[in-house]
Amino acid sequence: MSANRPAAVVVLAAGEGTRMKSATPKVLHEICGRSLVGHVVAASRELDPTHLVVVVGHAREQVQAHLATVDAGVRTAVQYEQNGTGHAVRMALEELGGTVEGTVVVVCGDTPLLTGQTLAALVDTHAADGNAVTVLTAEVPDSTGYGRIVRDSESGAVKAIVEHKDATDAQRAIREINSGVFAFDGVLLADALKKVRTDNSQGEEYLTDVLGILREAGHRVGASVGGDHREILGINNRVQLAEARALLNARLLERAMLGGVTVVDPGSTFVDVAVTFGQDAVVHPGTQLLGATHVGEGAEVGPNTRLRDTRVGAGARVDNTVADGAVVGDSASVGPFAYLRPGTVLGTKAKAGTYVEMKNATIGEGTKVPHLSYVGDATIGEYTNIGAASVFVNYDGEHKHHTTVGSHCKTGSDNMFVAPVTIGDGAYTAAGSVITKDVPPGALAVARGQQRNIEGWVARKRPGSAAAQAAQSAGGAGSEGL
Repeated sequence: MSANRPAAVVVLAAGEGTRMKSATPKVLHEICGRSLVGHVVAASRELDPTHLVVVVGHAREQVQAHLATVDAGVRTAVQYEQNGTGHAVRMALEELGGTVEGTVVVVCGDTPLLTGQTLAALVDTHAADGNAVTVLTAEVPDSTGYGRIVRDSESGAVKAIVEHKDATDAQRAIREINSGVFAFDGVLLADALKKVRTDNSQGEEYLTDVLGILREAGHRVGASVGGDHREILGINNRVQLAEARALLNARLLERAMLGGVTVVDPGSTFVDVAVTFGQDAVVHPGTQLLGATHVGEGAEVGPNTRLRDTRVGAGARVDNTVADGAVVGDSASVGPFAYLRPGTVLGTKAKAGTYVEMKNATIGEGTKVPHLSYVGDATIGEYTNIGAASVFVNYDGEHKHHTTVGSHCKTGSDNMFVAPVTIGDGAYTAAGSVITKDVPPGALAVARGQQRNIEGWVARKRPGSAAAQAAQSAGGAGSEGL
């Protein structure tokens, strides 16, 4: 994205985040399917840095394990004691050998809305202006809690960054704030960090003091003003987490709609960053698309649907459904009120209808499971119809077993298929049957007790009841005994 490839990006992620009031480290909280630090790592990776280092501290083993799943190329540096942002960057440079020649970008691990485009603009400004350090700034409506950018009244150059708790009343009135994101000359950064003092209210090494040190040494300190102040929003509590999620969700939906997707009600639609769409897909209200879900060209999902890691084929329809790790074929139909569990694969034009649950099941082209059924650990061929209220009995109390139903079969309502069992191609099964043995191709299986009618039973056993009176009115057997 940028022609000026940085030597390193340092992500600061060592803090505890006590205001989150959570057993989960702050940077591991998620929005839109990705952790806070995961979002920052992804944006940083767009710069294609030679090194990408995340500084960890609180719950470092947990954060390191997470980072290994996010980006295998990430290196970590440990800040055993949280002695400030300057100290954290020193730990990162020590991990890289002490001094890094070239541009070093420093970002915060709790700014999930930051984009690679904004980081690239920062790096390009840094290179074009020949700065020793360039700070990413933003004009915000409310600057409470942020470090204020103090500029030279004549040149407009960045004179200092003053933390909120150390600022005067006049400085607190400044609306241009420090984003916590910087581009440094690596050699000058390493030297300046050695001179950072701790005579402030927190007794910490502030990275922002490096700007004053470099400026006093005669080096140029500049700024790159971000186009959207919301990108630099940091997350410190659950309220801010929800606000960031809403902003990112709106950004993702806007991108989808501009790409040819109809989102009927963006206010009630939620998507993760890895969700993809085909052109002319339609998303109805009350829908959540999570994980690596894909909605194919011309497909419709929702309303009131939650899909996770599910692939919906072109022209398919998924209505009032929960699906996890499923594949819905082209022009297939799901729902309403269906549940597709992991391992479910619906073929082209297949159907999983109302109150149908499927798990680890492969359903062939054109096959229908229309109503009130459970299909687990099964393979069903093409153009077969499974009768209402059927259950694939796959569990014997210790092990799961598989059922195979062939192509062009017709199974009756209220069937129990006790696995392992195979129904051959073209076979039929009678309603109410419990199928425990294989059914040959083209056969009819009947597995139910023969019906026996006991005349007059209601009159004898339920005398005076509404049923007995109805039977008497209808002239039923035994009614003369009433």
